[in-house]
Amino acid sequence: MKLRRFLRQKHKPNLKNQYKVLKSSCKAKNYIYTFCFLPSVFCFCLSPAQAQEESLPQLKITVNSDRDGSIQPDSDLTLREAIALANGMLSPTQLSATERVLVTESKDTRIEFNLLPGQTTIVLLEELPPLAREGLILDGTTQPGYDSTPFAPSNLPIPMPIVAIAPATDKEILRGLTIVADNITVRGLSLYGFASQHGRTATTPPADIFISHRLPPPDTSQQQPPDWNYPFRERDIPPQGIAIEANWIGILPDGSAPSMTSAFGVSVFNSRGTTIRHNWIAHHDGSGIITSVRSENLQIQENLIENNGFEGMPDAIRLEGIIDKTQVIGNEIRDNAGSAIYLFKPEGAAKIQDNRISSNGKRFERAAIFLMGSGHELRNNKIQGQPGPGVVVAAFPKSRGNRIQDNQFSRLDGLSIDLISQLDVNPQAYQKGDGVNPPHDSYQRRRKTGNFSIESPRWLSPEFILSPVDGTIELAGVAEPNSQVDIYRVTEEGGTHGPLNQAIATVKTDDKGKFSVILGDLKAGDRVSAIATHPEYGTSEPAYNISIKAIDGTDK
Repeated sequence: MKLRRFLRQKHKPNLKNQYKVLKSSCKAKNYIYTFCFLPSVFCFCLSPAQAQEESLPQLKITVNSDRDGSIQPDSDLTLREAIALANGMLSPTQLSATERVLVTESKDTRIEFNLLPGQTTIVLLEELPPLAREGLILDGTTQPGYDSTPFAPSNLPIPMPIVAIAPATDKEILRGLTIVADNITVRGLSLYGFASQHGRTATTPPADIFISHRLPPPDTSQQQPPDWNYPFRERDIPPQGIAIEANWIGILPDGSAPSMTSAFGVSVFNSRGTTIRHNWIAHHDGSGIITSVRSENLQIQENLIENNGFEGMPDAIRLEGIIDKTQVIGNEIRDNAGSAIYLFKPEGAAKIQDNRISSNGKRFERAAIFLMGSGHELRNNKIQGQPGPGVVVAAFPKSRGNRIQDNQFSRLDGLSIDLISQLDVNPQAYQKGDGVNPPHDSYQRRRKTGNFSIESPRWLSPEFILSPVDGTIELAGVAEPNSQVDIYRVTEEGGTHGPLNQAIATVKTDDKGKFSVILGDLKAGDRVSAIATHPEYGTSEPAYNISIKAIDGTDK
């Protein structure tokens, strides 16, 4: 009854006492409480059950102003007010007559834009409220003049945005958008400049877009530390079904880098089923995409990710935490400071496929792709121009079953595939690999090496002779029993184990590990390498390169 009487009261000047009364009432009933200081409304308070049962109206809200500031009835409907309306924190009845025209009933809840020409950058004075309405669509493609024709400097379908969101030049704002509810879509925007200034370490993780569960208000009255798993309890449900698409993240609408760069691009802090596709992600101090606690079923598809990581976390995509069923497919990842993709002690497995990865490692000489964990699958990636190996597989934590097949490598400073041994404790090994492994001589050595130290194929001879009759050649060797051997043509000079430039054949080994294959498309002077993939252990390092000779022993 105390709560009901309070909610019926008109706005009174003694807000401090009202805040204490409401907070006490909500806390006693285990309610969710949210506070909003408006001219005609102070707050609302709902229990979790009430929040689900009370259906808010579906609204189409059109932002017509690039201004930011306190919420008030006037002629300008700002993005801050639009988010408050979508979240149910602000009622259309509290708007002016001019603003109410911009809010209509709809089949879904969406925020659209109709900004004046030349006034399409929304300059924030403080952090926006979280996007907390399930199913909300924040759609920059609705701005008049938007063209869906691809524009970004790649072959990917990434159009140019018109509407931009950025902090004021004299303001430190850590996040552009914070997403905390299911099935939210953010589309067709430019976001940049969100970071901790002056070189300080941010206590709140910064990002252009930050995705996590709803964080409860702090309880400053408690006299003891929170639970060890706070705020990751069973009731802290991560949002799912998030879509981040067709945005320029870290980049101005004219394609240039901002004077104040963002800390991170998209931070998937705690989520299930987020999709990040058709975005241009560039010019961040740290990673363009980073995960933390949970990112199960994360889909990173057809993005251009470049020039990130020169002042912080150097890797274009950094995957940590629970990442099971994550897929990184069809992206162009280039010119970043460290690895294109770096997996650090993840739980679960990822698929990395059909990506074009080039000229990364501009600041740190790392592998193009660095794997920790087990069960990852890398297929049909083109990896080139790396001042380190192509793919490194760490031995710690447990490493088994990482399959690395049908990829193309060129211009590497290291092996195409490098399996690290725990016997090499040099920190450099966990950035650039440790080179060719010696043959394993014990179970313990195998256990302490990436992919259970599956050995590379061993050829029966360092040279093979073309048939003078039909020009075919039979290649033979030994590899892990019951494995698949992929044979590659080596077109670059100088290497002894690859690089694996061009896949040309596949053959199975028998139960004793023997294999042979007859090829008709090799010529004298060619060099060949191979890798073996076992269904349990994963893929090996490249075999020692062999030479193809004519019958007279020449290369011609």
